[in-house]
Amino acid sequence: MGVLAALGRRARDAAGWLTTPMLPDDLLGTVNPLWSRSEPHARVVALRRETADTTTLVLRTGRVHPRHLPGQFVGIGLRVDGVWQWRTYSVTSRPDDPLLAVTVTAVPGGVVSGRLAHATPVGTVLRIGPPAGEFVLAEPPPEKLLMVGAGSGITPIMGIVRELAARRPDALDGSVLVHADRTSADLVFGAELRRISAATGMRLVPWLSGTAGRLTADGLTDVVPDWAAREAYACGPAGLLDTLTALWDRSGDPDSLRIERFVPPPVAAEGVPGGRVRFTASGLTAVAAPGQGLMEAGEAAGALLPSGCRMGICHTCVGTLRSGAVRDLRTGDLRDTPGQSVQTCVSGAVGDIEIDL
Repeated sequence: MGVLAALGRRARDAAGWLTTPMLPDDLLGTVNPLWSRSEPHARVVALRRETADTTTLVLRTGRVHPRHLPGQFVGIGLRVDGVWQWRTYSVTSRPDDPLLAVTVTAVPGGVVSGRLAHATPVGTVLRIGPPAGEFVLAEPPPEKLLMVGAGSGITPIMGIVRELAARRPDALDGSVLVHADRTSADLVFGAELRRISAATGMRLVPWLSGTAGRLTADGLTDVVPDWAAREAYACGPAGLLDTLTALWDRSGDPDSLRIERFVPPPVAAEGVPGGRVRFTASGLTAVAAPGQGLMEAGEAAGALLPSGCRMGICHTCVGTLRSGAVRDLRTGDLRDTPGQSVQTCVSGAVGDIEIDL
């Protein structure tokens, strides 16, 4: 009788499992992570060593991954010591390419970038967020275009250049790309950019800081005297972007300069004491430290949360506040009304809270 009862319980459990509403996605994701709709993944199918510290990862994404715009980025999740660690990287492939490429430069001491650049073999399965970001070309492209890419800041610009070279090579004719890094060996995509320059009429200006020093406002004026007459797109270290912003504010049209910063939002830890965070959809509870984002706390506790840019830009990570209060880590704004939307990547707990995720 006990055996029959056990078999009956197993049959009922199996029937319940087979009729669970989430089964189709859960089952497909178990068979192949790339088929999951709720937890999108990508598989590394090829690697390209660009420089000693920079690697392009060629990814096969799931069938439902949204199409990106040239210049945008995606979130990449890598499991490190059992915890998903997320970073954002610019897409360097074209929207029409069958595979997605992201280019990663190892940052000294970087937990994720070092592993992705140096220790991620072909076959590795990563998590991937949707494309996001506003660093995209106007349509139609500017007649007089200036691009400035320093260090890994060349990556979003490379996505733009590849798309223009393939679809609108005329838009590159007469454009200028200032490509800055320490030495010629450090110039990511150097050989390909030289080929594109020769084929399209784009003027390529290598700036080697190891010999010329860091790119300054005077240096830019020397190599691109008509910079003020151009629509400019710049990405690189914060110091360079601050210099360019001040130059355009002082002597140009600030609206003609677009910049992309690879920095997390500043944290306003004051008034963010932390607390217990209950994610009501999953039933998981995490403990958020003072000044810690809800997303970071949840992922450290094993939660699989929606994410994208992880910088408060794309609004992919939004959940609904059920109880308690949160504070925006960038602005200090308080949200304490049930039903309000909360960006988990840039919000910290003000005491115990419940959020619908």
